[in-house]
Amino acid sequence: MTEDQGVAVPRTEESTTVPVVKRRIASIDVYRGLVMTLMLLEMTEISSFAASFGDNPFWKFINFHTSHVEWFGCSLHDLIQPGFSFLVGSALAFSILSRRRQGQSFGRMFFHALIRAFILVTLGIFLRSLHSDQTNFTFDDTLTQIGLGYVFLFLIAWLSPVFHYVAIVGILIAYWGIFAAYPAPPSDFDYAAVGVENDWPYHLDGFESHWNKNSSAAWAFDQYWMNLFPREHSFTHSGGGYATLSFIPTLGTMLLGLLAGNWLRAVER
Repeated sequence: MTEDQGVAVPRTEESTTVPVVKRRIASIDVYRGLVMTLMLLEMTEISSFAASFGDNPFWKFINFHTSHVEWFGCSLHDLIQPGFSFLVGSALAFSILSRRRQGQSFGRMFFHALIRAFILVTLGIFLRSLHSDQTNFTFDDTLTQIGLGYVFLFLIAWLSPVFHYVAIVGILIAYWGIFAAYPAPPSDFDYAAVGVENDWPYHLDGFESHWNKNSSAAWAFDQYWMNLFPREHSFTHSGGGYATLSFIPTLGTMLLGLLAGNWLRAVER
């Protein structure tokens, strides 16, 4: 057996008895470990601990980077989901290579991608429903977001590398266009009715108001989409301003991971 990108490749019929040796890509393992560490830090509630130190500069820094920003801006904590999504794309580059080496057909791999996407979405809904008397159909957490975009990621992965770049740029422009085309909230918009205080300090003005919390195109879509599923009360808004359509830019992040995975395959060859 010869080794290529962590995948054992048969050289001759006589060599099939040689043990399979798989290589690890250290950079991916380190990056995965960092993302998982950040996820574990969230469970320790270190942000609440840091907040108890008031205006201490060091603990203010820790508090900021272990919690989400209110609406715009970015902390290290905000990069956990993009980091996880990026890993999905980079892993897919190696997964497709491995399955092709095993002689799997496109149809079989596509079916596997469909199953994986279904499991991710279902698992996300299940985890969000653990402490609820009724299934909580929601599609804005990490698992469901990845699941919604995974089949598209798989299909794009089979296209030429040039199209990968085109897809990323197209996704970002199209998603921006959806928000820009949707009417901005009027001056008398009742933000309190959608869980946002009218004097919330993060309201955007002018053209930027198209991206205001719980008044954008993504929010309008969820008011229709989320109410197609059985729920105790009609869906009006997400407390954090999260949206189902966020899976579109999440797909862009996964495509960036795919590009990185393909690049690593090339340099490791």
